[in-house]
Amino acid sequence: MKDKILPKMRRLLPVAPAFLLSGCTLDLLEPAGPIGLQQRNIILAEAGVMLCIVIPVIVLTLIYAVKYNAKNKDAEYLPNWSHSTKIEVFIWGIPAIIILILGGISAWSSFALDPYRPLTTDTAGATHAPINVEVVSLDWKWLFIYPDQGIATVNELEFPVGAPINFRITSDAVMTSFFIPRLGSQIYAMAGMQTQLHLMATQPGIFHGEAAQYTGRGFSDMKFLTHAVSDDEFNAWVDKVKASSDTLDAESYKNVSAPQEAAPVQYFAHVQPGLFDDIVAKYNNGVVIDKSTGQTLHVQNAMSDMQMKE
Repeated sequence: MKDKILPKMRRLLPVAPAFLLSGCTLDLLEPAGPIGLQQRNIILAEAGVMLCIVIPVIVLTLIYAVKYNAKNKDAEYLPNWSHSTKIEVFIWGIPAIIILILGGISAWSSFALDPYRPLTTDTAGATHAPINVEVVSLDWKWLFIYPDQGIATVNELEFPVGAPINFRITSDAVMTSFFIPRLGSQIYAMAGMQTQLHLMATQPGIFHGEAAQYTGRGFSDMKFLTHAVSDDEFNAWVDKVKASSDTLDAESYKNVSAPQEAAPVQYFAHVQPGLFDDIVAKYNNGVVIDKSTGQTLHVQNAMSDMQMKE
């Protein structure tokens, strides 16, 4: 019985990985926002262009392997052959064209999908006023500050569908990368520096966010959930956060910024104004640049007594 079953099972081995991946989702190919959608289209376009070389090469390899097999005595034999202009044009010309096409796509997308460019009704079909969020990467969690609402959260991000999200991003730990795959565009978070990112969700849902660069032993749990909701749900969530008994200032930030693995979600009903700038400025002798104007600001750093992380 085993002799009959085992050979049949061996035939299924090549497709076994497909069964293992059947429960997986490819977030990059299931975009939920305009940036993610354009990036998905670029990935598919570039893959299609590259397949224009890969598929013919595979087919020709099989054809030549059969046609010029040593057992095929009818195949043309040219022992003194050394050069063919047609072949040279083909093997150099086609790859050159492919490189030009891929280079053109990359150049266009670098400007069209500039992460520093704000999203508007004209560029992304925004239907809501922008939401400003200040992001601080910590060991091993994410701090989200909503300066306009005066609240903050740990490992939970929420905003209305159709609202452009203006992120200002920094780190109070090692360098890492902020990434919400279904919304698109990962970008680095670095201590003493500010990066910007503009995203938007065009459909409601819960999307996974993560650190896309290794940061130490707690890296695997450095994840957060992103909720894209209706206006009413967002307002209710803000009220829920404001009902928390915790507040975030320079003193309580010391505990929040302490290394922690698999950190739970936390809410802060009030945030000390300018806390994000203080975090950036403490790595720059109290200096921070206002990204909206380009002016250099000298911050009276309430965190000056805090030790910078190594």
